[in-house]
Order: sequence, then C-alpha cells, then structure tokens
Amino acid sequence: MQVKKHDNKGLILRFIPYFKKYKWVLFFDLFCAALTTVCELVLPMLVRYVTNAGINDLASLTVEVVIKIGVLYLFLRVVDAAANFFMASIGHIMGTKIETDMRTAMFDHLQKLSFQYFDNTKVGQIMTRITTDLFDVTEFAHHCPEEFFIAGIKIIGSFVILCGVNVWLTLIMFTIVPFIVIAAIYFNRKMKEQFRQQRVQLGEINAQVEDSLLGVRVVKSFANEKLEKEKFEHGNQVFYNVKRHRYFYMGGFEASNRMFDGLMNLLVLVAGALFMIHGWIQPADLVAYMLYVGTLITSIRRLVQFAEQFQQGMTGVERFFQVMDADVDIFDEPGAKDIEIKRGDVCFENVSFSYADDGKQVLSHINLDVKAGENVALVGPSGGGKTTLCNLIPRFYDVDEGRILVDGQDIRHVTLNSLRSQIGFVQQDVYLFSGTVFDNIQYGKPGASREEVVEAAKRAGAHEFILGLQNGYDTYVGERGVKLSGGQKQRISIARAFLKNPPIMILDEATSALDNESERLVQQSLEKLAKGRTTFTIAHRLTTIKNATVILVLTDKGIEEKGTHQELMAKKGIYYDLYNSYADDRPRQGREEGKA
Repeated sequence: MQVKKHDNKGLILRFIPYFKKYKWVLFFDLFCAALTTVCELVLPMLVRYVTNAGINDLASLTVEVVIKIGVLYLFLRVVDAAANFFMASIGHIMGTKIETDMRTAMFDHLQKLSFQYFDNTKVGQIMTRITTDLFDVTEFAHHCPEEFFIAGIKIIGSFVILCGVNVWLTLIMFTIVPFIVIAAIYFNRKMKEQFRQQRVQLGEINAQVEDSLLGVRVVKSFANEKLEKEKFEHGNQVFYNVKRHRYFYMGGFEASNRMFDGLMNLLVLVAGALFMIHGWIQPADLVAYMLYVGTLITSIRRLVQFAEQFQQGMTGVERFFQVMDADVDIFDEPGAKDIEIKRGDVCFENVSFSYADDGKQVLSHINLDVKAGENVALVGPSGGGKTTLCNLIPRFYDVDEGRILVDGQDIRHVTLNSLRSQIGFVQQDVYLFSGTVFDNIQYGKPGASREEVVEAAKRAGAHEFILGLQNGYDTYVGERGVKLSGGQKQRISIARAFLKNPPIMILDEATSALDNESERLVQQSLEKLAKGRTTFTIAHRLTTIKNATVILVLTDKGIEEKGTHQELMAKKGIYYDLYNSYADDRPRQGREEGKA
C-alpha cells in the first residue's frame, strides 16, 4: 500500500464534510459548550462582587442579595448540567454516527478496488484501518470542535475580562502563552509521527497474527510454533518501542505545560502582589484574577489532555483517507451500459498485460477468437499467464494494450456488475464464507430457493456428501470451510457456479482437489453445463480436457500451440510432452486409460 502523509490542515478540511449530515446536532453541541463556558466564567465575577462588597460596603451585602446570587448560581449549575448531559450523550452519538459513515464509505471503496490493490496490501493492515483506526474518530469528531471552541471562548473571554480588571497584569501573564504554543507544536508533531508508526505496526501485528492463525495447521505440521513465536515477539517488541517513544514525548508535553502553568501562577502571584502594594489593583480584583487564571490554566490543561486524543483521531482520519485515496483503477466508464450476453463470443484483440508492481509483461499481443459454446482449455507451465488471461475477461484487471470483446462489445464500455453477473468463476483456491453449506451455495444466486440450491448441488456431485453431514445443508462449514475436505469445498464451489448458471464459465483448476471418482462425477456435470456455454478451463489434469473444443498451450512467449487433443498429440510439440509427462506421473491404471 502506498502511504501518503497529510498535514493536519488538509485532513481537517477533508474531514469537515462528514459533519454535514449532523450540522444541527453539532451547532447545538457547540451552543451547549458555550453555555457551560459562560457558567464557568460567571463564578469569578460573583466572587469578585461579594468580596468587594465585603471589604468596601458590607451593608450592601444583604441576605436578599446573597440569596439572589445563590439562586443565580444554582440556575447556572442546572443549565451547565443539562448542557453537559447533551454534550456527553448526543454529542458522542454524533461522533459514533460519523465513525459509522466513514467505515461504510471505506468498505464501499474497498469493494471497488481491483485485485491489483489487494495483491499488494496485507489484510491485517486493512482490518486495522477499518476497525481500530476509526474507533478514535468517535471521540475526535465529538471533542475536536467542542474542545477548541470551549478553549477559544475561555481564553478570549478571560483575556477580555482580565483586561477589564488590569491590562498590564494581563499582558504580563499572557507573555507565557507563546512559549506554551511553541512547546505544543513541537511535541504534537513528535506525537503524531509516533501515533502514525504505532498504527502501522499494529497493522503489521494483526497481519502476522492472522497469517499465523489461518496457517495454524501448517505451523503445527512443521512443528514451527517456536518460529511463529519469534516472529510475533519481534513485531511486538517493535510495537513496544514505538509506544515507548510516544509516551516519552507525551511526558515531555505534559511536563512542559505543567511548568508553564506554574510560571503563569508565579507571575500572577508576584506581579499581583506588587501591583496591590502600589495600589494598582484591589484585593477583590486579585482574587477574581486568580480564579480566572485558574480557569485559563484549566482550559490549557484540557487542551493538553485532549492533545493525545487529537493525535489519535488525526492518525485514524489520515489512515482512513490513505485508503480512500487508493485509485479505483477498474470502474464503469461514463455512459457504460449493461450488457446482456446472449451468445457468449469472446475475442482477444492484440491483448497485452503486465502487473503494476513489477512491470513484467505476462501476456504479449494475444489474439484469440472464441465462438459461443466452445470449450477452450488452457494448459502450459506455471507463470505462463493462464489464470491472468481468464481474469481479464471479467475485468478483474484491465488490459495494458488491445481490447477484449464479449458478444462484440468492448468490456470496458459495459458496466462491471452486468458483465460479472453473467460470468461463472470456479477458482483454484476455493473460498467458503463462514456460514452453512446452504448459504455458500446460495451465494451464487442470492435469494435462490432451497430446491434450486439442492439441484445445483446434485449437478455438481455434491448432494450425497452434503446429506451425509451432521445437519445436511444447514451444516456450519467453519471459517473458510475448515470443517470440510478439499474435495468437498471444491464441489460446493462448483455447485455455487451451477446455481449462477451463466453463459460464460471460467474453471480455474476446478477439479484439482478432487479424487478420481469425484473428478469423474464432476467432469460429467461440467461437460453437461458446458453445452451451449462458452467455457474456459485451466487444467493440469490433462485427461479432463481431452474433449475440449480447442486447447491452447500458453507460455511466457504467448500462445505457442492451438488445436484439439488429437491434433496437438500428432504435432508432438509442447502439449505432447506435457501430456506424456502427466501420463507418466499418473497411476498405472490411468496410464493404461491414456494409451487406450
């Protein structure tokens, strides 16, 4: 994954539109924040009034006045409590909604990305970005505008009120503020970098754990538990070092701010005392001044405490946009129309393709014209481009040069959904979703009836073994179908393709995991399914393609041989050698069948 760094200003500008749906909630939240701030700023003024009256005109401080002041302050506290309730509940819910919207947007974007993106990105990193990274967005979305708004009101309000008390003492006190800002900028930059590294390393740990747990059978079969533990401990130690540096800078940040707090109090105390000695400030004003300084310092301290949350949120937002900035390189062109595949003709015209990561050309100037209903078999050495060629038909990747036509239409000019919904794909690496057998077969045609699912399973030769499972079609298959054998998973995958019943079929080693008997049953079903449909078959079991309409021998030089089984055997070229080599590796009974 290409990592792009963003500055905070740019991230905030891109983040603001997510507030649009909830702008009235945000405005009321900020209004409540303003109320709580006003309630807090009024107290020093009330104390100043009572103190002044007590020193200068005690007779004016009647019981009635004191009760009115008490009622006023009680009212302010009720308002403050109600406003805080809204901020703590509805405000956080707003943040959660924004987090949910962002997670939905990221998942939608991931669905649009091509195989090229996932070929170069660890699933663990993606999982971290779509879950952990967005957890902090809830707090960030709620507290970021709120905390800065409150701090702004308190700092400006305190400055104005304090200037009204004594301008010079206020200016002396505020000489500390620039140093606070400089220290905050320095430490925040350091913390942001550490937060970024922490999230990257957390993604690496997730990826390593996922890899180890999904491959636990391989780990145990090779007795490599110690190796996996060492790999995990290394990643865990790197994660520890990143967090250690993060807390070091956090400690420096908090220590510097506590030092500046102390200096501010010291300045006010010493300068205020000197001002009072010279009669430049009244004792009651100095008391109010100290209270406002306390409010100001509390505001700064809240910002300091929020700084960690802010950096966590900004890191999460940054990593969110790094995914959202990943180019959708396979997309519907403007004006793309749905395609209805009526025949199933597939034509490759001068097609070349290379993977973006290494630039090595896999296919070079391929020309191929497949008529409707033909069964095209692809054979050849590994790395020759067989699977790649088939992946180009549903546009899992886009060609570098040339074009691919389906029923005479360039597939780049039709909608992806309409194209892929009419192409069946049975992959070599079978993937079953966590759920029941029924769920996994029905995935080929969402909403299909049970009768349709059972019929598809019968045609794939899977019905009998499914009935033999503990709960039949309602048997839970486990994560990635771990409770089933390779052959069983393959037949369920084939049943899924049968249910889809598409005009074009792509079988990528579809029978590679089956035993001889299962292969025979499935092969019969595939031959029935292939009638009237265009079929591309990638096979290493060469006996399964003897009846193919045409066999293509694909190497790194392109299509080197083309013809039927009999034609290619008579030619005694690459296919002849491959077939004889395969026959030599088969059991004796299979070799005798091949000779016959």
